[in-house]
Amino acid sequence: MKRSPTLLGTAPLLLALAAGAHATELVYTPVNPSFGGSPLNGAWLLGNAQSQDDHKDPDARASASLGTSSLDRFTSQLESRLLSQLLTDIGNGNTGSLQTDDFIVNILDNDGALTVQITDRLTGEVSEILINGLNPSN
Repeated sequence: MKRSPTLLGTAPLLLALAAGAHATELVYTPVNPSFGGSPLNGAWLLGNAQSQDDHKDPDARASASLGTSSLDRFTSQLESRLLSQLLTDIGNGNTGSLQTDDFIVNILDNDGALTVQITDRLTGEVSEILINGLNPSN
């Protein structure tokens, strides 16, 4: 019986590998904060998800690209300023109204009972706000 030289040469190598191999316990650590992971991972996970999201709402893209023009911003600020002035005038005992493209505001003062009527010009819907106990400074 003759022994093979390859089997004799590989036997010590196999014994050395088997002696050096040892097993450790596998421990699962969640990453997602929804499943017990660190709450500090939430922003990172959201950022990764949004960077990979290639399915966008087409309506959101269209409205975001349009934006508001300088004229629209100026009109909005002017309407806000005029409405503020109208409310200031009510504090001084005056009444008045304001008409814009979207709404009509009528403010009436009946001896301390303030009535604010807001009419939506598109739908015709009227909202009325009643405020009692107003003492205008005359």
